[in-house]
Amino acid sequence: MADDLRSRMMGQTEEQNQSVMKTMILFSMAMLFLPVFSYFFTKSFFFEGYFGMTSQNSYFYAAFVAITVVHIILGLFVYKAFTEGTPTSTYKTD
Repeated sequence: MADDLRSRMMGQTEEQNQSVMKTMILFSMAMLFLPVFSYFFTKSFFFEGYFGMTSQNSYFYAAFVAITVVHIILGLFVYKAFTEGTPTSTYKTD
């Protein structure tokens, strides 16, 4: 009986560990690629192409967009970290 309980607990912990690792890898990749992509995309196509800004001016605004993307990703990661371990409780109301 103890072995069965231990195996069930270890299986649940392994699933939780995999979920945590998937989340960490997802947000790490997002932190690596999304700010860089958003910087170059907004600089080239949005600010220089659409608005017709000079290269010097578009550097500043594209950097601002990339920093905003970093903050959004960090905020989503913190939200996910706080809500990941909390069980969803259902209250019965009469």
